[in-house]
Amino acid sequence: MAVRRIIRLLRFKVEFNYPKSVRFRCVKCGLCCGDTKTKTRHIILLKSEADQISKTMLQPISQFAAKIEGREPYIYEMRKRENGKCVYLENNRCNIYKNRPLICRFYPFELSSYGGKYSFQFTEECSGINKGRILRETYFRKIYNLALAKYRRITESSRRI
Repeated sequence: MAVRRIIRLLRFKVEFNYPKSVRFRCVKCGLCCGDTKTKTRHIILLKSEADQISKTMLQPISQFAAKIEGREPYIYEMRKRENGKCVYLENNRCNIYKNRPLICRFYPFELSSYGGKYSFQFTEECSGINKGRILRETYFRKIYNLALAKYRRITESSRRI
């Protein structure tokens, strides 16, 4: 199962590379919440994330997400408006900010694994890069641990089934 492999890698390979002098501060431009001229965004959701959004917004999952295959443990993709933006983005503000998906919490960073080593990369298309304070290891460790906790919950729930 893909989730168990992810957990194994996350748990035992906790050393990672991260950009040492990158500055970041969200400038609330909304660029991260939809397609750009050069990139199509895929805001993918774990089942637990879709369930939480559904509960919070009092909407069926089918209203804001479409089922996807082949991206386990992610099983939904957030729907977009005609302009390519997330259905929950209004006036460059996220209506589900407190319950936003893991992929949104990571942006503009992403965590990759090559040969058992982890590395954080970032996209320079984000307007908040090179603004604000320099991010330290504690910032990256925090989002790494958030991902680990989410994947652990998935593994624990699959054992109960």
